[in-house]
Amino acid sequence: MTFKTNINCGGCIAAVKPYLDNLEGVESWDVDTNNSKKPLTVKGTVSQEQVMEAVQEAGYHIEPEKAGFFKRLFG
Repeated sequence: MTFKTNINCGGCIAAVKPYLDNLEGVESWDVDTNNSKKPLTVKGTVSQEQVMEAVQEAGYHIEPEKAGFFKRLFG
């Protein structure tokens, strides 16, 4: 699952790391700080709500990335 965030630097990633690393069901996660949407991609069995809560607890903005028509069709 992918989210838009305001996690925009290494310091921000370090601040969010303990929150996401400690979530049960997270296999891996990554933030593309070079992309203007600062997408956070999370893989695992964790719920969207749990990821959003964790990032918000760390003090950052997060919202679900809306999948476009082709992404919904072809993944």
